[in-house]
Amino acid sequence: MATLLIRDAQCVATFDDRRSELRDASILIRDHVVEAIGPADALPREADEVIDARGHLVVPGLVNTHHHMYQSLTRAIPGVQDAELFSWLRGLYPIWAGLTPEMVQVSTQLAMAELLLSGCTTSSDHLYIYPNGVRLDDSIEAAHEIGMRFVATRGSMSVGASQGGLPPDRVVEREDAILKDTQRLIETWHDKSHGAMVNVAVAPCSPFSVSRDLMRESATMARAFGVRLHTHLAENDHDIAYSREKFNCTPAEYAQDLGWLGHDVWHAHCVKLDEAGIALFAKTRTGVAHCPCSNMRLASGIAPVRRMLDAGVPVGLGVDGSASNDGAHMVNEARQAMLLARVGRALEPFGCDHGPSEMTARNALEIATRGGAQVLGRADIGHLAPGMCADLAMFDLRTLGFAGGAVHDPVASLLLCASPQAAFTVVNGRVVVREGQLATLEPEPLVERHNRLAVQLAQAAH
Repeated sequence: MATLLIRDAQCVATFDDRRSELRDASILIRDHVVEAIGPADALPREADEVIDARGHLVVPGLVNTHHHMYQSLTRAIPGVQDAELFSWLRGLYPIWAGLTPEMVQVSTQLAMAELLLSGCTTSSDHLYIYPNGVRLDDSIEAAHEIGMRFVATRGSMSVGASQGGLPPDRVVEREDAILKDTQRLIETWHDKSHGAMVNVAVAPCSPFSVSRDLMRESATMARAFGVRLHTHLAENDHDIAYSREKFNCTPAEYAQDLGWLGHDVWHAHCVKLDEAGIALFAKTRTGVAHCPCSNMRLASGIAPVRRMLDAGVPVGLGVDGSASNDGAHMVNEARQAMLLARVGRALEPFGCDHGPSEMTARNALEIATRGGAQVLGRADIGHLAPGMCADLAMFDLRTLGFAGGAVHDPVASLLLCASPQAAFTVVNGRVVVREGQLATLEPEPLVERHNRLAVQLAQAAH
């Protein structure tokens, strides 16, 4: 049985049930799980592989709960750089209609490489557009090659513009075909075991791109197979207006009517979730993927994250699509979540009760680790303890960005100081980032191929 020893770390922030923070500590990994964590002198000094962690902060692998990885092909694209959500989508749908299987595979690996280099070890992805023979299998196979733990969601769009939906008719699918393929993917790829590297979830895109019937049938299928449900909800004011006009209710009420509340459901954004919606989510333990950078980029607003947390809503962090962020740096996303929560409360009527403590650095890191694991329904990731999956990230505290901060509080400095890249990232006991470099793929050829395909995709649309 292979062993990996993370030895003599300056600090290990476990985010375990006691929120332990250990100085001068080591972690022993056997095969794919954590075997022991403790003072360096209490653990073995040797293993099959030893990583010298002196001067490093070790944290659980970060968990990304919402992404659209194919969108890395359309980052910073002209014409939609200053658009709000609906205009942004209308501008990009015609470009995305040219996606090919190769483009999906390469963009998935590019996005995952970026996440892994930022200390993220588990990511979901919401692929909801399937032109030209694209399959979700393309993403799953790409994740296997690069070594990321993956929650692949089978997205879908079935209501085109001619039926009152937002997407053009040429990018929607027949609902019977959607359900058939979703079942195939669950039966082929979904792994329910401890430490699973692939989960599949059912994920109609949004209330403005699928029918009521598809939402209901998707929920029925997901629960029959014991998998999770995911969609976008209450993202901005236009989203609210659409729900009121088309369904005569709020997005949260619409979700309730369709059976889309529960511990097995998580919704992306929820920027405009009102007090009644927050109470519904809390009562049913419905999760939220908070995407602060995307919400700012599209001027959607500031999600009421502190009120959600205080009410008992499970909240995780998401980088969202690479065409609305336009990055996938999970430490930076956690930093933005912390800062935005603080300024958001200050902008509310009558000021704020919490001030800067509205969201602490440790609060934001917990959302990015334990919170994300809870939202994705994973009890085996998100914190470090014996028996947990061996997913962790290490950051070198001796670098310029940490100077003057890590000597006082290495955990808080991860978010209060400049957002760093990971020195090491370990997924399932495998080192996938080593000394700041991707260890499973050559990044230069990947970037070159990705950029060539990005140009090809944009040119085909014109």
